[in-house]
Amino acid sequence: MSTERYERGARMLAAVDGPAGLEVVENLAKSFPDFARYVLEFSFGDIYAREGLGLRERELATVAALCALGNAQPQLRVHVHAALHVGCKPAELVEVVMQMSIYAGFPAALNGLAAVREVFAEVGIQLPLA
Repeated sequence: MSTERYERGARMLAAVDGPAGLEVVENLAKSFPDFARYVLEFSFGDIYAREGLGLRERELATVAALCALGNAQPQLRVHVHAALHVGCKPAELVEVVMQMSIYAGFPAALNGLAAVREVFAEVGIQLPLA
């Protein structure tokens, strides 16, 4: 069932994460179609589409939140990719995750840095950053 929210969400997800994001939702929809629709309609069709923050800022906030949770490594990796896709600089992502050591603790920041390192290796970003 395609609605205006669904279509807007699909456009926003594509803008944030490119074809990889849409593929994740399509795979999710094979087993859990309602949940896939909720992800598109609410997360991307309603929240990501709001005015007030750009996609860069939304992705920096998302990376920080997922890092702070400490139990969302797969989602953190997806959003590190997305942050790079929308123009965040590698050094910004490292700084955001390091900032989480203060508010979420060193274990959360260490896990976040591990996810950042994995994504950077996948896309060819060399560490340490110059």
